[in-house]
Amino acid sequence: MTAILPETAAHYTRRVLKNGGSAKKSLGQNFLIDDQVIADIIEKGFPDSDMPIIEIGPGPGALTRVLAQKIKRLWAVELDKEKVEILQKEIINKNQDCRLTLLHMDARQLKLTDIWGEEKGWLIGNLPYYITNMLLNHFLEQADSLYGMTVMVQKEVAQRMTARPGGRDYGILSIAIQLAAEAEILFDVPPSAFWPQPKVMSTVVKLNIRPYPGFIVDQQEYFHVVRAAFAQRRKTLLNTLAAGLKLPKDHIRLVLQSLNLEPNLRPEELEIIDYQKIVQALKRVDSE
Repeated sequence: MTAILPETAAHYTRRVLKNGGSAKKSLGQNFLIDDQVIADIIEKGFPDSDMPIIEIGPGPGALTRVLAQKIKRLWAVELDKEKVEILQKEIINKNQDCRLTLLHMDARQLKLTDIWGEEKGWLIGNLPYYITNMLLNHFLEQADSLYGMTVMVQKEVAQRMTARPGGRDYGILSIAIQLAAEAEILFDVPPSAFWPQPKVMSTVVKLNIRPYPGFIVDQQEYFHVVRAAFAQRRKTLLNTLAAGLKLPKDHIRLVLQSLNLEPNLRPEELEIIDYQKIVQALKRVDSE
């Protein structure tokens, strides 16, 4: 294919890292070096260029340098000081019209309202595998500041994000994602698209943020029950709820019977709305 820029992503990455730069295992760094994948991310997962965009974990900037040509307001959040210096030198210093702002910080500490106030924007990121769930939850908690996210994650995480009830992939992450967003798997990314190559397949997922469904009354109460249910996945709903909520089994049995839910069901067999019904039934049984 024709490269997006005169210098391919692979050549660019090798060049900027040749003077002692490296991929740090402690930060879960695997740098995207495939121009076709970069083009696909922009074509299939890229929002309106007029909205503010934050890129999480840009590394040396193979994707960032392309975004910087297209985005009017772009921030890049990078924890590695070495990579921040590369981004400054290679992207900002070489482009007088560049609208990139670098944030040298841990993305887990980022508050979107500190960046764009009451506006909403879009998040793009190749999320480090070891903190993927933490980052997803961190930004889902700030969903009011987002139109959506386009994230690259480990394939098995993408499968959990989009899993439907009944399968082993369905769990807390599935519920958290699907309550807050419409999740769409865009495409898989092979290990060869990265340097160094990871040992797993990656997947790009697009999340269009939407309001929580009306049946959720209290998110904290809801997820207290969900976390209790999935704390011991191999156990029945009766046993895991009793243990997780620290309530007698007879109490939980009454709750489930009032909802016509079999006590021997597994947590992954319930629909998202069923957990809200359990929340409400717990209150009813407590008041009787």
